[in-house]
Amino acid sequence: MRHPGRGYGGIDDGTGVPGDDVLRRLRTETAAEHQAVEDTLDLLSADLTRARLAGVLTRMHGFWQAAEAGLDDWAAAEPADAASVGWERRRRSHLFSADLVALGAGPADLVPGLPEVLGTDAALGRLYVLEGSSLGGVFIDRHLATLPQLAGTGRLRSFSPYGEQTGAMWHAFRTVTRARVTAGGDAGRMVGAARQTFGALASWCGAPSSANGVPA
Repeated sequence: MRHPGRGYGGIDDGTGVPGDDVLRRLRTETAAEHQAVEDTLDLLSADLTRARLAGVLTRMHGFWQAAEAGLDDWAAAEPADAASVGWERRRRSHLFSADLVALGAGPADLVPGLPEVLGTDAALGRLYVLEGSSLGGVFIDRHLATLPQLAGTGRLRSFSPYGEQTGAMWHAFRTVTRARVTAGGDAGRMVGAARQTFGALASWCGAPSSANGVPA
């Protein structure tokens, strides 16, 4: 789940733009929390086993269910904003469930408690985490395809849900996010929600509290 901005074939995430650009702020101000998630999941390890991958997907499935439930509540309250970012197309929890079945595991039956999504700025901050993971997921997909211990599993879809449309989906997200700030949205609230989401994901996946920004 490499952080947006670390070599995605030129996909714009705020790198090389003014320091107050919201995508640049999201990238730089969530770096520590995001690194905690990467270090905990360690999905690019050559020693990744089928059982550990299933365990990671179980935790991620539970997290995505909870994260999407909060976004569903936001979408019901702010349907025009949800439609502008294409929320319905961005759901992924069902893909995690299908991948778990492919690995011979069952769907997650535990989910974390996440804060309520209070408005569109908070929703975009949460979506930054969920959508950004699809960029790094391209690299995870390629890595998994090289592991002999996963031969016969078939392509897993939850890491890279958009396939060849990954860049277009990210472009659409960043366009909406920047337009929101231009129209008066609160970039600080977006960053705060993104940091909170990364921290919650790291904690849920087992990162030490000192590494993910969540108080012990």
